[in-house]
Amino acid sequence: MIAKNIISNSVFPLSVNDTADEALSMMSLYRLKELPVVENKKLIGILTENEAFELNPDDSIGPSLQNGNVISVTEGTHLIELISKMATHKLSMIPVLVENEYSGLITQDDMFNFYANSFSFKEIGSILVIEVSRKEYSMVEISQIIESERAAILSSFLSDASDISRIVVTLKINKLDIQTIISSCERYGYEIKASFTEEEYVDNLKERYDLLMHYLNV
Repeated sequence: MIAKNIISNSVFPLSVNDTADEALSMMSLYRLKELPVVENKKLIGILTENEAFELNPDDSIGPSLQNGNVISVTEGTHLIELISKMATHKLSMIPVLVENEYSGLITQDDMFNFYANSFSFKEIGSILVIEVSRKEYSMVEISQIIESERAAILSSFLSDASDISRIVVTLKINKLDIQTIISSCERYGYEIKASFTEEEYVDNLKERYDLLMHYLNV
């Protein structure tokens, strides 16, 4: 999946002639911590909420924009790279360019909604979180264990463990009762970190997302 599949045109960019007060009002309206500044389809910069607060309410935002490379992606950027870029630069949104012209942006909400509505999230099942040594990690073996219990992996996600020599694997499995799968994984030496029913996992995700949104809006 690439950026052009979830690009949003419902959030309007700022203009260089907008005032700091107008910029803050738009950020509040869209629940974002920053907005792109665009002039004649050219991405001029990104104005943050903190930068807008440092200006007088009636000041034009144009002169305050920093020169240099503006963080953006192209319409062909894969979502994994897009998420990484937003996380690295701590952005609540990221502009999308098409042939060096501003085309729209993608917000954290856009990405959350996309994954929430994807096939793997819609399909009934359970979540299993396991931990294993990086050297011994094998998705082929994990798949074989799960398939031996007449189930299948709908999606998977890798993340770092607290011990850098180990890795955490989060699996979405198309089966509600996964106790036999858990037992099989343990027999093969996998450490079970957590397991959730679909409803429990969605509630957990929603709670974390609400906490994130609360933090971003503090």
